[in-house]
Amino acid sequence: MQEMRPMTPAARRIVAAAEELFYHRGITAVGVDLIAEHSGVTKRTLYNQFGSKDQVVAAYLAGRDRRWRALVRATIDSCGDSLEAVTAPLVALQDWSAASTRGCAFLNALAELPDPAHPAHRVAADQKLWLRALFEELAGLAGCSDPATLAVRLLVLHEGVLATRLLGIDTLAESTALARSLVRAQT
Repeated sequence: MQEMRPMTPAARRIVAAAEELFYHRGITAVGVDLIAEHSGVTKRTLYNQFGSKDQVVAAYLAGRDRRWRALVRATIDSCGDSLEAVTAPLVALQDWSAASTRGCAFLNALAELPDPAHPAHRVAADQKLWLRALFEELAGLAGCSDPATLAVRLLVLHEGVLATRLLGIDTLAESTALARSLVRAQT
Protein backbone atom coordinates (compact mmCIF):
# COMPACT_ATOMS: atom_id res chain seq x y z
CA MET A 1 0.00 0.00 0.00
CA GLN A 2 1.38 3.39 -0.94
CA GLU A 3 2.31 5.84 1.80
CA MET A 4 0.40 9.09 1.91
CA ARG A 5 1.53 12.36 3.38
CA PRO A 6 -0.93 14.10 5.70
CA MET A 7 -3.62 15.84 3.65
CA THR A 8 -4.77 19.40 3.98
CA PRO A 9 -8.48 20.05 4.50
CA ALA A 10 -8.74 20.97 0.79
CA ALA A 11 -7.03 17.72 -0.22
CA ARG A 12 -9.41 15.72 1.98
CA ARG A 13 -12.40 17.45 0.33
CA ILE A 14 -10.95 16.70 -3.11
CA VAL A 15 -10.50 13.00 -2.30
CA ALA A 16 -13.97 12.76 -0.72
CA ALA A 17 -15.58 14.33 -3.79
CA ALA A 18 -13.45 12.21 -6.12
CA GLU A 19 -14.40 9.03 -4.28
CA GLU A 20 -18.09 9.73 -4.67
CA LEU A 21 -17.73 10.71 -8.32
CA PHE A 22 -15.28 8.01 -9.40
CA TYR A 23 -17.15 5.20 -7.67
CA HIS A 24 -20.60 6.14 -8.94
CA ARG A 25 -19.77 7.54 -12.40
CA GLY A 26 -16.51 5.85 -13.30
CA ILE A 27 -12.95 7.12 -13.26
CA THR A 28 -12.66 7.95 -16.95
CA ALA A 29 -16.06 9.67 -17.01
CA VAL A 30 -15.05 12.21 -14.36
CA GLY A 31 -12.77 15.14 -15.09
CA VAL A 32 -10.88 17.50 -12.83
CA ASP A 33 -13.41 20.29 -13.44
CA LEU A 34 -16.17 18.20 -11.89
CA ILE A 35 -13.99 17.10 -8.98
CA ALA A 36 -13.01 20.70 -8.26
CA GLU A 37 -16.63 21.82 -8.45
CA HIS A 38 -17.87 19.09 -6.11
CA SER A 39 -15.06 19.63 -3.61
CA GLY A 40 -15.42 23.42 -3.55
CA VAL A 41 -11.86 24.11 -4.68
CA THR A 42 -10.33 25.53 -7.81
CA LYS A 43 -8.61 23.38 -10.41
CA ARG A 44 -5.40 25.13 -9.43
CA THR A 45 -5.81 23.93 -5.84
CA LEU A 46 -6.48 20.40 -7.06
CA TYR A 47 -3.31 20.42 -9.15
CA ASN A 48 -1.31 22.04 -6.33
CA GLN A 49 -2.45 19.31 -3.95
CA PHE A 50 -2.09 16.29 -6.24
CA GLY A 51 -0.33 17.27 -9.45
CA SER A 52 -2.67 15.31 -11.71
CA LYS A 53 -5.98 13.50 -11.92
CA ASP A 54 -4.02 10.23 -11.87
CA GLN A 55 -2.73 11.07 -8.40
CA VAL A 56 -6.25 11.95 -7.22
CA VAL A 57 -7.43 8.54 -8.41
CA ALA A 58 -4.51 6.87 -6.60
CA ALA A 59 -5.30 8.80 -3.40
CA TYR A 60 -8.98 7.80 -3.61
CA LEU A 61 -8.09 4.12 -3.99
CA ALA A 62 -5.37 4.27 -1.32
CA GLY A 63 -7.88 5.67 1.17
CA ARG A 64 -10.38 2.97 0.32
CA ASP A 65 -7.63 0.37 0.64
CA ARG A 66 -6.67 1.59 4.12
CA ARG A 67 -10.30 1.38 5.26
CA TRP A 68 -10.74 -2.11 3.77
CA ARG A 69 -7.54 -3.41 5.37
CA ALA A 70 -8.53 -1.97 8.75
CA LEU A 71 -11.94 -3.68 8.54
CA VAL A 72 -10.35 -7.00 7.56
CA ARG A 73 -7.79 -6.78 10.38
CA ALA A 74 -10.53 -5.96 12.90
CA THR A 75 -12.55 -8.93 11.65
CA ILE A 76 -9.51 -11.20 11.95
CA ASP A 77 -8.87 -9.93 15.49
CA SER A 78 -12.45 -10.77 16.47
CA CYS A 79 -12.17 -14.40 15.31
CA GLY A 80 -12.28 -17.15 17.88
CA ASP A 81 -9.52 -19.26 16.36
CA SER A 82 -6.98 -19.39 13.55
CA LEU A 83 -9.19 -21.54 11.29
CA GLU A 84 -12.01 -19.01 11.52
CA ALA A 85 -9.53 -16.19 10.80
CA VAL A 86 -8.67 -17.65 7.38
CA THR A 87 -12.12 -16.76 6.05
CA ALA A 88 -12.35 -13.41 7.89
CA PRO A 89 -11.96 -11.36 4.68
CA LEU A 90 -15.16 -12.93 3.37
CA VAL A 91 -16.91 -12.15 6.65
CA ALA A 92 -15.68 -8.54 6.44
CA LEU A 93 -17.10 -8.35 2.94
CA GLN A 94 -20.61 -8.58 4.40
CA ASP A 95 -20.30 -5.14 6.03
CA TRP A 96 -18.13 -3.65 3.29
CA SER A 97 -20.37 -4.59 0.38
CA ALA A 98 -23.50 -3.15 2.00
CA ALA A 99 -22.31 0.33 0.97
CA SER A 100 -20.69 -0.73 -2.30
CA THR A 101 -23.50 -0.80 -4.81
CA ARG A 102 -21.29 -0.59 -7.92
CA GLY A 103 -19.07 -3.53 -7.12
CA CYS A 104 -15.43 -3.48 -6.20
CA ALA A 105 -13.74 -0.11 -6.68
CA PHE A 106 -10.40 -1.85 -7.17
CA LEU A 107 -11.69 -4.18 -9.90
CA ASN A 108 -13.47 -1.23 -11.51
CA ALA A 109 -10.20 0.73 -11.49
CA LEU A 110 -8.25 -2.18 -12.96
CA ALA A 111 -10.81 -2.43 -15.77
CA GLU A 112 -10.76 1.31 -16.48
CA LEU A 113 -7.02 1.77 -16.08
CA PRO A 114 -5.31 -1.20 -17.74
CA ASP A 115 -1.84 0.40 -17.88
CA PRO A 116 0.24 -1.21 -15.10
CA ALA A 117 2.33 1.99 -14.90
CA HIS A 118 -0.70 4.08 -13.89
CA PRO A 119 -0.37 4.94 -10.18
CA ALA A 120 -3.99 4.00 -9.44
CA HIS A 121 -3.63 0.69 -11.29
CA ARG A 122 -0.73 -0.13 -8.98
CA VAL A 123 -2.82 0.69 -5.88
CA ALA A 124 -5.67 -1.53 -7.09
CA ALA A 125 -3.38 -4.40 -8.09
CA ASP A 126 -1.48 -4.17 -4.80
CA GLN A 127 -4.77 -4.45 -2.91
CA LYS A 128 -5.61 -7.73 -4.64
CA LEU A 129 -2.08 -9.08 -4.18
CA TRP A 130 -2.21 -8.11 -0.51
CA LEU A 131 -5.45 -10.02 -0.09
CA ARG A 132 -3.97 -13.15 -1.66
CA ALA A 133 -0.89 -12.86 0.57
CA LEU A 134 -3.11 -12.37 3.61
CA PHE A 135 -5.12 -15.49 2.80
CA GLU A 136 -1.84 -17.41 2.47
CA GLU A 137 -0.49 -16.03 5.75
CA LEU A 138 -3.70 -16.85 7.61
CA ALA A 139 -3.82 -20.35 6.09
CA GLY A 140 -0.23 -20.96 7.17
CA LEU A 141 -0.97 -19.80 10.72
CA ALA A 142 -3.95 -22.15 10.81
CA GLY A 143 -1.76 -25.09 9.83
CA CYS A 144 -3.27 -25.67 6.39
CA SER A 145 -1.32 -28.15 4.28
CA ASP A 146 -1.00 -25.98 1.13
CA PRO A 147 -1.48 -22.32 2.05
CA ALA A 148 -0.47 -20.96 -1.37
CA THR A 149 -3.03 -23.00 -3.30
CA LEU A 150 -5.71 -22.33 -0.70
CA ALA A 151 -4.98 -18.59 -0.89
CA VAL A 152 -5.59 -18.53 -4.64
CA ARG A 153 -8.85 -20.45 -4.24
CA LEU A 154 -10.06 -18.13 -1.49
CA LEU A 155 -9.15 -15.08 -3.57
CA VAL A 156 -11.16 -16.47 -6.48
CA LEU A 157 -14.15 -17.02 -4.18
CA HIS A 158 -13.81 -13.51 -2.77
CA GLU A 159 -13.60 -11.90 -6.20
CA GLY A 160 -16.47 -14.06 -7.44
CA VAL A 161 -18.68 -12.70 -4.67
CA LEU A 162 -17.85 -9.18 -5.82
CA ALA A 163 -18.56 -9.99 -9.47
CA THR A 164 -21.87 -11.78 -8.90
CA ARG A 165 -23.10 -8.99 -6.66
CA LEU A 166 -23.30 -6.78 -9.75
CA LEU A 167 -25.74 -9.29 -11.21
CA GLY A 168 -27.98 -9.00 -8.17
CA ILE A 169 -26.96 -12.46 -7.02
CA ASP A 170 -25.85 -12.74 -3.40
CA THR A 171 -23.25 -15.50 -3.28
CA LEU A 172 -21.52 -14.39 -0.09
CA ALA A 173 -23.04 -16.93 2.31
CA GLU A 174 -22.48 -19.87 -0.03
CA SER A 175 -18.96 -18.71 -0.90
CA THR A 176 -18.08 -18.28 2.77
CA ALA A 177 -19.38 -21.78 3.53
CA LEU A 178 -17.36 -23.18 0.61
CA ALA A 179 -14.26 -21.28 1.82
CA ARG A 180 -14.67 -22.80 5.27
CA SER A 181 -14.93 -26.30 3.78
CA LEU A 182 -11.76 -25.68 1.75
CA VAL A 183 -9.96 -24.61 4.92
CA ARG A 184 -11.19 -27.65 6.84
CA ALA A 185 -10.08 -29.94 4.01
CA GLN A 186 -6.51 -28.69 4.42
CA THR A 187 -6.25 -29.17 8.19
